[in-house]
Order: sequence, then C-alpha cells, then structure tokens
Amino acid sequence: LRELSGHGHRFVTGARVSPDGTRAAWLAWDHPRMPWDGTELLVADLTADGVLGTPRTVAGGEEESVAQVEWTADGRLLWSSDRGGWWNLYRDGEPVCPREEEFGGPLWVPGSRWFAPLECGLVAVLHGRGAQVLGVLDPETCEVVDAAGPWTECASMLAVHGDRVATVGGGPTRSFEVVELDTRLGSARVIGSAHQDSVDPAYLPEPRARVFTAADGREVHAHVYPPHHPEVAGPEDELPPYVVWAHGGPTSRVPMVLDLEIAYFTSRGIGVVEVNYGGSTGYGREYRNRLREQWGVVDVEDCAAAALALADEGSADRRRLAVRGGSAGGWTAAASLAFTDVYACATIIYPVLDLTAFASGETHDFESRYLESLVGPLAEVPERYRDRSPGEHPERIRAPFLLLQGLEDPVCPPAATERFLDRIREAGGVPHAYLAFEGEGHGFRRAETMIRALESELSLYAQVFGFEAPGVPVLELRK
Repeated sequence: LRELSGHGHRFVTGARVSPDGTRAAWLAWDHPRMPWDGTELLVADLTADGVLGTPRTVAGGEEESVAQVEWTADGRLLWSSDRGGWWNLYRDGEPVCPREEEFGGPLWVPGSRWFAPLECGLVAVLHGRGAQVLGVLDPETCEVVDAAGPWTECASMLAVHGDRVATVGGGPTRSFEVVELDTRLGSARVIGSAHQDSVDPAYLPEPRARVFTAADGREVHAHVYPPHHPEVAGPEDELPPYVVWAHGGPTSRVPMVLDLEIAYFTSRGIGVVEVNYGGSTGYGREYRNRLREQWGVVDVEDCAAAALALADEGSADRRRLAVRGGSAGGWTAAASLAFTDVYACATIIYPVLDLTAFASGETHDFESRYLESLVGPLAEVPERYRDRSPGEHPERIRAPFLLLQGLEDPVCPPAATERFLDRIREAGGVPHAYLAFEGEGHGFRRAETMIRALESELSLYAQVFGFEAPGVPVLELRK
C-alpha cells in the first residue's frame, strides 16, 4: 500500500483518475470541519509510474462543501458544490444548470454518489428538494428527465455501465430496492432486492409531507403518518396520540420510504410525525446551517413545533404526545424531556447524552470534533456544553422514558448512558426502563432485539397514554 497524497489532510476520499490517466482528483478536509461544512477539491498531475505531483485546490474551502467529483468522458472535471446555497453541479468551474435543489448530500459514507457522467455527455443525477429522485440531465439544455416509476426517494448510491444507470430507490409503500434505468429506452426496472409485501398493504399508513411553522416563523419540514387500520377506528370522542420521531445525524434527513416500524404503531392507533428539523439536509445550506452552534435548541424547538401544530389543528391529543429518536435523535429526545413540557414520555435509543465527554474523545475520530460546529468549541463555551446536556439537569426530567442501548456501541458508548441514569436516580428518579443489549452496536441488527425494543416501546405508550396492548409484555418502569 502506497500513500499517494501525503499532503497533510486528515480526511481524503472520492479519488478519481482522468480518462487519459494523467490527472487525479479527490476531496479532502480537516478537523474541526465535517464534510458538509467545508471540503477542498484537489487535483494533481499523475506520472506514468503512479506518482502524484503537487496538488492544487480547484474548489471548496472552509464554508464550501464539495460533495463529489467525477471526470467526464472528454476529460472535463465535474463536481457538486454548495457555494451557491445548494449542492449544484459545476463543470471546469462553471455552474451547470443552477437551481434551488440538491444534486449532492452529506458525505457520511465514502463512496456516496449523487451524479455520474454518461459516455454520451448526459449526466445521471439524484436531485430534488427534500426527496431526491433519479433523473438524466442534459448539461447543454438543462433539461432533466426523471425515471418513471414508484420510486419517490433514492439513496445516495449511483452506478453507470454504458447506457444503464443503477440506484437504490423506494417510496411510501415500497422498501428500498435496486433499480436500473435504461437511458436509451427511458424505461426503469427492479433488478435486485425487489420489494415484497410482508404485511397486507391495507395496514400501511398514508403519509403526507407537511411544512410547519416554528415560533420565529421559520419553516419546519416533516412527514405525518396518521393512525390507520383497515378494520378499526379510534373512539369518536378522542384524538389519537402522536409520537415525534427525531432522526439521527443530526446532519441528515429521514426519507419518506416504507418503514414497518412506523406501521407497527400507526396500525395500533398511534400517529407518527417524522421531523426534518433545522439542520437537516435536502433543503439547502441555509436550512442546514440553522443548527450551527444550536444543537439542542433548534432541533428541540422544531420537533415541539410540529407536535404542537398537530395538537392545535385537532389531529393529535395534546396530552398524549411523545418523542423518540436514536443516536443524535436520542439526544433530541432526551433534551426535549429536559427542556420542554410538551411530551408525556420518550423513547431514547443509543443516544448522545454527555456533550463534554463526546467532545473529549469518547467517540470515533470522524465525529470527534463534530460538536465544534453543532455547539461551539469546548474550550471557549464549556458552560454551553453543560447547560444543554440533559444529564446535567436530571431534576428537569419529569416524564417517563424508555432507554435502549447496545453494549458494543463505539459511537455512543454505554458508559455515557449509565452515567445519565445514575444522575436521574440520584435526583429522585422518574419512572423509566433501561434495556441494554449484548452484541448490539450503534443500530440494532438482531431480530430478537428489534422485537423486544418495539414491544417495550409500545408498552410504554400503552401505560402512559392509557390503552391496552394485548399480546405485548408489560414493560416494568422503575424510579
């Protein structure tokens, strides 16, 4: 293994060699930036024996995120940058069909791909505001033709072979599946992991995209899943309970794709609202930057705004609102209990809980300086870290909660969870349950773990909201 760059950047990814083999391009960034904050697009000459020359920066910087770079068939450099406020395409430095939608996304996973040049000069793209769909862009006319089919969301995966393009797509009633588009014929088909109805579609909810308004007038994007059962309706004199789902990241977005966990609750009379709070991706850099030094504030406020709006419009029971989230969403759920009185209970899943510990090396390298943009530099604002950490204010948590944790989690270690619980108990305690799972990490994988977690969550809601949950073990809540 030879290290070819060796020019001092902490992170490098996405290397591409030009068609004639004489140049290489790649992305790089350094702490404390995350790749959606700012990256650099570097290009260097490449000798015949594989040695890189001195790289030069072509695009990017501390406040410009280049998400991906490719070479076109005729040797031009094509990249996605948010310098104009949205991840748009640029070719040799010139904007390609600029518009207020995303042709890129957050670089959480090396190899993520939102566009791919075709040999004919067209470009396969994943694009959109919020949801991204598969299309083919003509960079000369700026026309985009989207693939026909039921796939209303695509993951950041794209591959090209000749005239064929493959991605992973899904929709409200379809799980993610591998889709191939024939750009000559304009037809798309499923070629792998085809969706199969594992439950009767009659039991699935019918989600709606909504835009709510926070207290200061800002927009809050969300997906609302009303309770739905083909044979049973709730009492006419009652409004249904709702659970706010806060996504992880937090610099990410939850797609509107079939999720049987949501259907598990909506088919039992509990509504779900997934909130793409300020800081989420898919809505431009300004929306994404709302969370700059405001994590634990904006996300909490936006989730509360969605929940209260549903109650105010008569869709949800104000007294029976809950919040739930995992990882960064677990942080938002815990902070929501500590700093608002909106919710009757919460489900907190492998959460971030102790900001100071997280910023002091209790997580992996990639995210180890993430909080400098989300909260601020620890050395400069240590009081902010303490003030926003739910574990520093155990006396303010008065609603019951369920806490789920994998004991082999390298991102949010169980030690932080256990410190949080100790402080809750020392403060006098509130009814809660803690389930720790051997062999599970950051995201549960085993079927028995998922079943127990979902049934425990339903039991929590049944006890707090006041309904029966037949066939589900009763979750024991202790102080």
